[in-house]
Amino acid sequence: MTGDNKRFSIKTKMYIFVILTVLAVAFGTSVIAFTTSADQIDNYYKQATSDNARNFAYLVDGDFLTELKAAAQTEEFQQIREQAEENDDEQPVEDYLREKGLWEKYSETRQPISDYLANMEQVKYLYIAAHGDIDDEYDMYLVDDDSSPIYETGYYEEREEELRGIDLANFPEPTISNGDWGWLCSDFKPVYNSAGECVCLVGCDVGMDDVMEERSQLLMYLIAGAVILTVTVLTISVLFINRVVVKPLDAMTTEMKKFRPTVGADYEKSGVIDLDISSRDEISEIYRGIRTMQINTIDHLNDLYALQEDKLKAEEDIRNKDKQIGQLSIETYKDALTGVGNKAAYIRKSEELDTRAEDENHEFAIVMVDMNNLKQINDEHGHKAGDTYIKGCCSMVCEAFKHSPVFRIGGDEFVAILQGADYENRRQITEKLKADFDECYKNTEVEPWQRFSAAVGMAEKASDDPTVDFVFKRADKAMYENKMSFKKEHGGYR
Repeated sequence: MTGDNKRFSIKTKMYIFVILTVLAVAFGTSVIAFTTSADQIDNYYKQATSDNARNFAYLVDGDFLTELKAAAQTEEFQQIREQAEENDDEQPVEDYLREKGLWEKYSETRQPISDYLANMEQVKYLYIAAHGDIDDEYDMYLVDDDSSPIYETGYYEEREEELRGIDLANFPEPTISNGDWGWLCSDFKPVYNSAGECVCLVGCDVGMDDVMEERSQLLMYLIAGAVILTVTVLTISVLFINRVVVKPLDAMTTEMKKFRPTVGADYEKSGVIDLDISSRDEISEIYRGIRTMQINTIDHLNDLYALQEDKLKAEEDIRNKDKQIGQLSIETYKDALTGVGNKAAYIRKSEELDTRAEDENHEFAIVMVDMNNLKQINDEHGHKAGDTYIKGCCSMVCEAFKHSPVFRIGGDEFVAILQGADYENRRQITEKLKADFDECYKNTEVEPWQRFSAAVGMAEKASDDPTVDFVFKRADKAMYENKMSFKKEHGGYR
């Protein structure tokens, strides 16, 4: 048993909680920082790649590429190209393009690619390719920079995987991949001729090897930083918890086990806890509470044994009976749900007032309150919500008439008998209560059973009123008029 308690002691639980919390925060922060940084860099390179491909696509003559594509697809050109590649001789291809009148425009198109690559350090590859039909597995190179042989023009290469089956009108977003050419961010943009036809694609590849290497280093730095931060915070947290919580609790636990209340023994001999704890926090309050409880236990034990057993039993019986009688008296006149007076209490109060009916100086007023929509709350949301609604309305009535008794005389009816300060300010208080109910009902942001609403009517005792019932009936009539106004404005249930 001792081992189990030690294993799951509050100290162990606190250490586990702190360790898990610090680890979650440290590594969670690292992951968020790394992911955010990576996403920002990736988005930057994707945008740059897309912009470069789009910018160069605007510079290309689509009509010329239409002619070049048609020439490159012929069997004659393909035979010349293959022979030139076999002999590593560009001249036959150049001669063919000159013969077809395409060489000058070809050179003009090729030179900007070379210039673009020379001036844009980030761009690794920039080329123009003829994109085949949607079901084709191959595309054909048309124009590349001057570092590539001319006979690569017309060369069919296996289509990029992300472009297979892609409609020319629905190009994918720029992609980042790692392949034979290293880390690249790639994008393709269409080139159109004067007839509005897409004749080819401009492909742009931006190198990201350095970026990915730096990203790996960043990840290692973040992990190392998280580990260092975790160890540092955990060390400080453990030392702090051990000093402020664990040691005081261990000391109190040890001292509490020594407590042995004995009749006639003083505090020290009985093992009353006595430690130097003055931290002015919850630990200190617990310590003082335990010490006070132990002292009271010793005192009470000695007092008990100082009295005769028969006398103690008799006194205890009397106290229990008085308590039961008092409780029954309270419950007879108390509404169980709201805690205010019930109908019996109201009748009793009315009879008391009737005995003073002939006293002209005895002034009072009656406020009749009838809750709106209680049946709707009970029907649609259940009686538990209805009870909440009743208690909320009752609370508003009691808050309004702080100095007067309030009674619940029916399921949805309350009566307040105003006297003293409440009577003197009866009109202002009653009107404010009506306004408060209206404002609460109009608050549609809370649950329906929290939109407290009630009709309110008030009547004052007249000099010729022989009983309270006359005042009550006038208050009830005023309440009924207020309820009709509410139903006229908001409608009635069913």
